[in-house]
Amino acid sequence: MEMNWLHPRDELVATMQRIYRYRMTTTSGGNLSILDSAGDIWITPSRVDKGGLQPTDIVCVHPDGTHTGLHAPSSELPFHREIYRRRPDIRAIVHAHPGALVAFSICRQLPDTRVQSHVFNVCGRVALAPYACPGTAELGEKIAETFAGGADCVLLENHGVVIGGTDLQEAFQRFETLEFVAQTLIKAQQLGAVQVLKPEHLNVATMPEFNDAPVSPPSIREKELRTEICRFLHRAYQQRLLISTAGAFSARLDEKHFLITPRRSDRLEVEAPGIVRATRNTCEPDKRPSRAALLHALIYERHPEIGAIINAQPSHASAYCVSGALLSTHTIPESYVVLNNAPMLPFHRIVEDADRIAALVSLRKCPVILIENEGVLVVGKNVLDAFDRLEVLEATSEALLLSRPLGPLVAMPPAAIDELRRVFNVA
Repeated sequence: MEMNWLHPRDELVATMQRIYRYRMTTTSGGNLSILDSAGDIWITPSRVDKGGLQPTDIVCVHPDGTHTGLHAPSSELPFHREIYRRRPDIRAIVHAHPGALVAFSICRQLPDTRVQSHVFNVCGRVALAPYACPGTAELGEKIAETFAGGADCVLLENHGVVIGGTDLQEAFQRFETLEFVAQTLIKAQQLGAVQVLKPEHLNVATMPEFNDAPVSPPSIREKELRTEICRFLHRAYQQRLLISTAGAFSARLDEKHFLITPRRSDRLEVEAPGIVRATRNTCEPDKRPSRAALLHALIYERHPEIGAIINAQPSHASAYCVSGALLSTHTIPESYVVLNNAPMLPFHRIVEDADRIAALVSLRKCPVILIENEGVLVVGKNVLDAFDRLEVLEATSEALLLSRPLGPLVAMPPAAIDELRRVFNVA
């Protein structure tokens, strides 16, 4: 769904539905708003079920303070209005109470976005606003003052989070990404010290160069593969294996071409026409493939048996990536058979170090790689095979983290591993 073409009412409802669906707010909690070019503020209503919100429920607050709509505007309208007054660049606001960010707010700490470069770049500056009673002018002033100081994401002491953006899509993506990193950090701290990236690695946005490929109509096989990539990409998002701002899926089309997700596109909204056909040096005209396209191209060149590749940052596996802790696959048979040993690499950059990463992966011996402060790379013989590995990796990571309060982990003995190698032909 292209948000730029939606009426503010529909955009607010679609965004709130996504926030509520993924349990990042409650029936009564949170509010969203958009400031339009006429100076009207479109805002979610007060005391209306967020899980059943309809376009007719949205309230329009005019510059003179009057409003139109079926309901009263959110009781938090004062801070929305004050943020817009103090920060003319902000045109949309998300306020909600997602679990991990609330945990940080009640401990009066800020999540460190330096653990992954894309998180650091998406979220911008994160700051903490002092506590004040919800719905009051005092709270509005404290939040707006924090935004006026240059913050893009503001945690409210003992409350939740307020995030601004140039439009609602940007505000939502900052919100979702910040909650993702907060969840990752909480899990990572169970494993050990959290590692952050050096300053020189935080603002690197290298993009591989691609020339325009000749225009050609898609084959039946390509149409089928585009649809398959989108189906599993959407499923990965719905199962929280990736978020809207990060992750890449690709599949081999033939000996020379592969299909890959586009750069800077909401992963839940990518459809078949948006998938990019590419080679090592070219891509479809007027399209931009994922930054991971060079890495995927090199893997396909080196490993003809690989038919699909996924880069992702699921939160449980990412906890291992940002802590550098060992992830043991010698825990249950499925983990070892599907993942093999899943080694951890020191930090590698997805573009600059693409050749080195491509040399390490293989379908039989090393189908899964974790990269410190970057995420996970999985390969498969087809999209289903790669997706299954991603699911098993995240399920294994979650089980390992859940086991920690119970006592020492008991791995399968070497004899059991040898048996799995023999029975399932594990390299």
